[in-house]
Amino acid sequence: MAARTIPIHPAPSSAFEYLTTKKDELVGWARKFSIFPYPFVTACCAMEFMSVSSTPYDTDRFGAALPRFSPRQSDLLMVVGTLTHKQAPVLRKVYEQMCEPKWVMAFGACATSGGFYQNYAAVAGIDKIIPVDIYVPGCPPRPETVIDGIMKLQDLIARSRHPILTADF
Repeated sequence: MAARTIPIHPAPSSAFEYLTTKKDELVGWARKFSIFPYPFVTACCAMEFMSVSSTPYDTDRFGAALPRFSPRQSDLLMVVGTLTHKQAPVLRKVYEQMCEPKWVMAFGACATSGGFYQNYAAVAGIDKIIPVDIYVPGCPPRPETVIDGIMKLQDLIARSRHPILTADF
């Protein structure tokens, strides 16, 4: 008696899309509340950056409490203050050393547009060096504005796709 084989033809169903969608929502929720910032602080906005981490504003509520001082352990690069052309290669190297997924926040008028330093030494916006996800305006930006930027970044993280396998892996 010959063994019977049953051909397996996957039927098109929406169950796979449902599982993939729920996986993306779960991973997005976990990532949005576990942001590890790397502060690239260069100028006077540093005082406002320190106040954001203090008790009245408390970035710990948003999962961004512990700054990492190694780009390999962080996923949010916060460029705080003026960037000069001599610092631009260093910023680019720090960005390239960060693991995927990674996000960038331009903190203050100098990081977003060069600020009031319209001279040969200042870079007119860090988006000429690295891609920027969130711009926080102000000179210096108020802590409430920074927290609003973190919340907008969390929404961006939660809405994005989170593939487990990528083309590089």
